Formats: sequence, C-alpha cells, structure tokens
Amino acid sequence: MSDKPRVVLGVGGGIAAYKACEVLRGLTESGHDVRVVPTEAALNFVGAATFEALSGHPVHTGVFTEVPQVQHVRVGKEADLVLVVPATADLLARAAHGMADDLLTSTLLTARCPVAFFPAMHTEMWEHPATRDNVALLRSRGTFVAEPSSGRLTGADTGKGRLPDPADIVDLAKLLLARADALPRDLAGLRVVVSAGGTREPLDPVRYLGNRSSGKQGYALARVAAQRGAEVTLVAAHTVALPDPPGVTLRRVSTAEELRGAVHESAENADVVVMAAAVADFRPANRADYKIKKSDDQPDPTVVLERNADILAELVANRRPGQTVVGFAAETGDHHGSVLDHARAKLKRKGCDLLVVNAVGEGRAFEVEDNAGWLLAADGAESPIPLGSKSQLAATVWDAVAHFIQRSGSPQ
Repeated sequence: MSDKPRVVLGVGGGIAAYKACEVLRGLTESGHDVRVVPTEAALNFVGAATFEALSGHPVHTGVFTEVPQVQHVRVGKEADLVLVVPATADLLARAAHGMADDLLTSTLLTARCPVAFFPAMHTEMWEHPATRDNVALLRSRGTFVAEPSSGRLTGADTGKGRLPDPADIVDLAKLLLARADALPRDLAGLRVVVSAGGTREPLDPVRYLGNRSSGKQGYALARVAAQRGAEVTLVAAHTVALPDPPGVTLRRVSTAEELRGAVHESAENADVVVMAAAVADFRPANRADYKIKKSDDQPDPTVVLERNADILAELVANRRPGQTVVGFAAETGDHHGSVLDHARAKLKRKGCDLLVVNAVGEGRAFEVEDNAGWLLAADGAESPIPLGSKSQLAATVWDAVAHFIQRSGSPQ
C-alpha cells in the first residue's frame, strides 16, 4: 500500500469534468496517490483512459467490478480525502439523501475521511431551493461544500456556478489533508475585507517603486474566509497572475492611495478588516509625465520621497464598534532588535487587535508557496505559526479571528 496521501477524486457528469484532469495532475505531481471514481455521465465528457493514464489506477463506475475486493466499501474506507470535481446538482442531491447506486455514491457513504464537493452548474440550478437545501444538509453533517466561482458558464451564460480554478481546488484539498477541521462554516454572516498584493508608486510612465509581494497570502486569506462562510471583499494590488478566489468580490487597485480609498470604503460596513497587502511607505514626491532619460551631459536624477498614509493606523482610529482589525508585519531583525521586538512595538503603535508577523528574507515570505511566523494579540498573547502552506497560515489566522470575536462578544 502506498505511503502517499490517498485521495479519491470523484468526477460528476458536467462539462467542467475536463478540469478534473488538471486537479488530478496537480495532486499527483505534488505527491498524492489519486484514484479517480467517475460517474457514468462523466465518461461522456472525459474517457476512462485519460483518468487511468494520469492516475496510474484503473477506473470503474459500478459496484460489480473487482467484487472480491468489495471495492464499493474499500475505496472510501482507505481514503484520506474524497474530492468531487465537479459536483453537479444531481450528484449533490444523491449524496445528500444517501443514494448508493454507483461506485462514487457508495464511496461517499463509506468514507470516514474529509469529503469535499466543488459544485459546477448553471446559476439557476445552484440557486434553486432544492439545491440550496441539499447543500445545507450536507454542510450540517460536516461535509465541505465549496462556494462556486462566478464567470462564463456553458454556452453564452455567465453567473455564479462556475467551477473554481483547479489550482485553488488543489490548494484547498491540501489544506484539508493537513487539517481536516480547517474549513468550518464559522464565519457565516461576517463581512470581511482583505487587502493583498504590493502597491506601485509611479516615477514616470515606465518606472515605479514597488516591492516583492505576490499577493498569495492575501488571496489565501480571502479564499479560506469565503469558504468558511464569510462575505468577502478582496482589495488587490497587482495580482493579475493569480486566479480570482471563488465567492469573493474583487476590487483591483495600483497605488497606495488607491488601495487606501478602496479599503476605507469597503471597511465602512465590515466586521473584520485584514491588511495583508504590502503597502509602500513612501512615494515619489514628483511623478514625471515622460520617461526619465539617461544623459551623459546631465546630472543623475534625484528622487525625493514623501510618506504615504498609514492605512492600518487609520483603520484602527476610524473603526466602527465591534470591528476587528488584523495587521500584517513583514520584519527583519537589526541592531535595534529582533523580528519579534519590532513586531511587538508595531502592534503597540498601530493598536490593531491581532498582528501576523513574517520574518522576511531570501526565500522567505515573499514569492514562495509556504509561510511561517507569529501571531500577536493586543492582550499580549503570542503564538508561533509553524511553516506550512499560505492557506494553512490563513486558516490559523481565521481561527484566531473567530476566537477573538467569540471572546469579545463582537457581532456575528
């Protein structure tokens, strides 16, 4: 038996079934042992040979193959995680009501590991009361049912019901394998604002002052919050390379001033604000209207900087009653103190409720897939955040936010 994490990838009979191949490839390439269990309808979209070639396992749909191995029970019992990609309205209904008329639905009944459905269907089907009731029933049993994305559907239709990006599905699958309890619906009813990415301050029409932030941590925070039930607005600076997180309202900005305006506007009715963006502390005092040229007969240009507003401090000063404010600090130690020394001083100076601290440097925090740090609270509590994926760090942050809200009695 393989010592790799064992994932069952169920595939429903929808046009998005072809994207299950990307999920399969993403999981196998990251060291997971994946067995594909499609419905008969799914094989109308993607043939069994494709799934077998990518997974290295035989593909069956019925319960009358490999009968001596009792695979309709064994497949689910041996799994560490069951994903259903895409989960059609029909499949959600059969799962919710305990149907077991093929190998996939039988596997869903026998699985004792985390089970995650990633729905994909037309908006009308997703919003139908029958589907909403089935989703609520599955979630009430502790099953994870993801929020779908919005966008182009089959034909000319556009709306909510699009399958999330395969990379996001793989990321959430890894999160559930690392922490089975990482995606509860404990943020339902909360309005959340998250900032992400790095701002750019123009020098001229070509050049800018910027930073190395990719926006991945902020996107992970938004993605996890939405899947935990929150209504999320993501204010993103220069993150076009990242797929839009499902179930999130996205506002794109460029400069620190633009981010400042969007965050303040979005925060007016928010219950939680998380400032994960890397906001430039300074901007050029003067922006050239033309490209600054090199010239041998002219002195080198001098760039005069002026301060940008401290958005986190403004949020704390202007927050409405019951609002929770979370800051991020990318720190390096120096002769004045350690990373934590600087972080503690920043928490006291800013006055936010929670502060997430990252030690930055080559191969750390920026432009990498994993992250680590510390979580500091205004009451003096401190806890380390072990190295893990940025979604794992996001889940840890939201655990702390949910606990803080519950303890402080802020509105849910």
